[in-house]
Amino acid sequence: MYEYIIGKISQLNPAYTVIECGGIGYHVLISLNTYSMLEANNDAKLYIHQVVREDAHLLFGFFEKSEREMFRLLNTVSGVGANTARMILSSLNPQELQMAITGSNVNALKNVKGIGLKTAQRIIVDLKDKISKTSVSDELFSGTYNTIKDESLSALIMLGFPKNISEKIVDKILAENNKISVEGLIKEALKSM
Repeated sequence: MYEYIIGKISQLNPAYTVIECGGIGYHVLISLNTYSMLEANNDAKLYIHQVVREDAHLLFGFFEKSEREMFRLLNTVSGVGANTARMILSSLNPQELQMAITGSNVNALKNVKGIGLKTAQRIIVDLKDKISKTSVSDELFSGTYNTIKDESLSALIMLGFPKNISEKIVDKILAENNKISVEGLIKEALKSM
């Protein structure tokens, strides 16, 4: 089992990327969330989940460990395969998905292409308790993390930067250093603008 791949991005599109590492190009399937984090980079570190099927060996890559953890949790639900889990994580980022599941928000899950009422309900029933017990909720969804992110985003928006670009940059910086202060985060974000 692979843990992560670090290398140069030789191809990038919303469905997959090719990471060149040690002279080998790895075809890695990604979510839109990961794609948005990789857009401005030449190099990448992706956390990997390998799926071995009779007809294929697939690598799924994630910019953050928390996204990979949510992917793995989704795969434990009956009727949700790897591609469906990737579709869900392309529509909802890990924080939104966690809030939808813990808040029993069936409509948020039903809005994902290919997810019906029964599958949405099954996801909530199967994962509600698991999510509260995992490190995902402790690591990424703590109040401090959200407060730092929200304050930094507010400051950048008030400075006139577009919300979507600011959010991508803030998320990237927080993924690399989740102990950063609000002031430090704003300074780093301004350097990346």
